[in-house]
Amino acid sequence: MTSQDDVLPPQPPVAPVPPPAPLPPAAAAGRYAGFETAMEQLADGLLRERRSERRWRIFFRIVWVAVVLAGLWALFVQRVQHAAPTGPHTALVEVRGEIAAEAEASAENINAALKSAFEDANAQAVVLRINSPGGSPVQAGIVYDEIRRLKARHGKKVYAVVEEVCASGAYYIAVAADEVYVDKASIVGSIGVLMDGFGFTGTMEKLGVERRLITAGENKGMLDPFSPLSERQRAYAQAMIDQIHQQFIAVVKEGRGARLKETPETFSGLFWNGEESIRLGLADHTGTLDFVAREVVKAEEVIDYTPKENVAERLVKRFGASIGEGAAKALRTIGPLR
Repeated sequence: MTSQDDVLPPQPPVAPVPPPAPLPPAAAAGRYAGFETAMEQLADGLLRERRSERRWRIFFRIVWVAVVLAGLWALFVQRVQHAAPTGPHTALVEVRGEIAAEAEASAENINAALKSAFEDANAQAVVLRINSPGGSPVQAGIVYDEIRRLKARHGKKVYAVVEEVCASGAYYIAVAADEVYVDKASIVGSIGVLMDGFGFTGTMEKLGVERRLITAGENKGMLDPFSPLSERQRAYAQAMIDQIHQQFIAVVKEGRGARLKETPETFSGLFWNGEESIRLGLADHTGTLDFVAREVVKAEEVIDYTPKENVAERLVKRFGASIGEGAAKALRTIGPLR
């Protein structure tokens, strides 16, 4: 019987692997020097990044503090201006632009100015300087009611001075004044109410678009521009704006009284120039703000009580709009200043 040792030839012995020769001292020093240089560069880069982050944190915090201080300064200056002692004067309240809840000529802004003007003992009378095409009948009605309330409480005269336009809701406010002054070329009137919109049902049919509107309540989708308007819904909407129109007419008749020379077109929604509006009894005289203050009120100095958005407030709003909520969240995540 033959063994494996008899078949395989004898193997030569394996020579041991010699250990790597040590680097010369100069080469070892060079390798360690390169490693230290790389670590120093890494540490230097991290340090610069930390410094940059710290500078940006400081910058944003300074900016936000500046914004807050600017807002507080704006409010302080506005209050100081209104609270500043003055002699006898004519109080001015502006009604400018669209009359709407979020607009400059909102009932909130106008009524706040009116209240300050009436409560100032040195204000001899209040002048509404109007340059507005109208707007919300609700906002106009709130201002009208407040003018009548303040007049009854404080016993001061109110004059409306029309510049370019006093139409629709703006005229609704103007008739609360004791007298209305216009320029001969001013636009006055438009005593009416409208409700507008668009209908796209025919266009949708041509394009093959189906409107899928699901409502709870048969009239919940009323006036939806993508659904047909039934005659019943049209009649309801017409009755509603007719009722608001009658409210407008009643206010004009109450405010103008016997001075109003009513014609079939007075409440038709037409408008007239200032000269014609005087003839129709919609206005009383021609005159400017300075004329009314000097010749009618007999207090030539005019103090404006209208809330104004000054430079600081505009900067605050623009900055806030540009930065937005995302930046605010980012700043909150920065952590404490170190």
